[in-house]
Amino acid sequence: MKGLFVILCCLFFLSDKAQFQPSPDGHYLLRDGKAFFWLGDTGWELFHRLNREQADLYLKTRSSQGFTVIQAVVLAEFDGLHTANAYGDLPLMNDDPVTPNESYFKQVDYIINKADEEGLVIGLLPTWGDKVTKSWGIGPVIFNPENAGIYGRWIGSRYKNSKNIIWILGGDRNPQNENDLKIWRSMAAGIQEGVGSKGKALITYHPQPNEQGSGQYFFNDEWLSLNMFQNGHCRNTPVYDKIYKAWLRTPSRPVLDGEPIYEDHPVCFNVKELGTSNAYDVRQYAYLDLFSGACGHTYGCHDIWQFYSKDHEAINGPHVYWPEALQMTGANQMKYVRKLMESHPMTERVPDQSLVIENNLPVSERIQSTRGKDYIFVYSAAGKPFTVIMGKTEGKTLNVYWFNPRNGSVSKDPQIANTGNILFNPPSSGYGQDWVLILDDATKNYTIY
Repeated sequence: MKGLFVILCCLFFLSDKAQFQPSPDGHYLLRDGKAFFWLGDTGWELFHRLNREQADLYLKTRSSQGFTVIQAVVLAEFDGLHTANAYGDLPLMNDDPVTPNESYFKQVDYIINKADEEGLVIGLLPTWGDKVTKSWGIGPVIFNPENAGIYGRWIGSRYKNSKNIIWILGGDRNPQNENDLKIWRSMAAGIQEGVGSKGKALITYHPQPNEQGSGQYFFNDEWLSLNMFQNGHCRNTPVYDKIYKAWLRTPSRPVLDGEPIYEDHPVCFNVKELGTSNAYDVRQYAYLDLFSGACGHTYGCHDIWQFYSKDHEAINGPHVYWPEALQMTGANQMKYVRKLMESHPMTERVPDQSLVIENNLPVSERIQSTRGKDYIFVYSAAGKPFTVIMGKTEGKTLNVYWFNPRNGSVSKDPQIANTGNILFNPPSSGYGQDWVLILDDATKNYTIY
């Protein structure tokens, strides 16, 4: 009888555990107890601008490309309160968060469920930040600490049984004062109460660029499960320094860049002088962020986040219509970084620049290194040679591979002894010629692909 009681208690605990949660060391994400790699896309206007057929196309395509998370906003940026969705519905009655419009949320329901069918998680923003802090944007500001809590409880309760939601507050705004902080904290508490189980709602915060990401405002808040950064849309920004500093903070939290430079975006919003970003720009940030301690990475495309089409005015310059932009080069290269990260034990990986002698080069030539117990990854942003200090991982004899981030191909070199300092020369060098060196214990028989 006692044994049966113990079994029933264990089953209750397992059924009530968080769908998503940090790994035991606090640096990675788990889903149902297994390592989860966040490969995100910023589909900010997904609920607001697309009809169901269009949403199906977008989600199916991103799933086939290896993405795992879609970041989308319920109360959207582009006049999301007063411009109706594809079916003529507004999200709220009289701009009141306490009176949501059921018809609008049926469309949100459909997309969340469709994403789940495609194996995708929704990084769900209950609102864009201009509804809390109108430092710029359309707004209007509609939230206060009281109604933010009510809205949080309502939306948390509505989606408490959805198994594919990670919550994202903030919406591209930094809190400006104590009232803003109270609003976001009230919304977070409401979501947790609505979901109905402490720790079940995994919540992060999407800020504007700053030094510490979400943790600049909420690091000591228990509800902050993941530390998210935004680093704007410029080239040659040493994001890896911020990621690594966040990785070092205690208590440990998973960290990632939730809005890096987008593909096909005006660089630093200055298209005339700097042009638009390309696949190499977005690829470079992905590997540098991950190798400096990020638990995952978000890709973005300037044409996709706004779902630019003939029916909508282009924001910040001319664009490619979104269905065509789905197949941009950088988007199709993101699956390679996921496959690399998942090819070796993810949750034991740590950033370690002491592995390479050339460990302090600028962004354009950066050599970034990370390792597990019995493997090493070294990213060379421009294919420059580098020297690895051996003997820091397990294994007397190591396999040597070159991984090509542009096409995912892998070539094998002769095995080496895990001793001394060894100089490695990537297969090619120059702008856009980035490479990853893989060294792993030859007895483990890891499969890269």
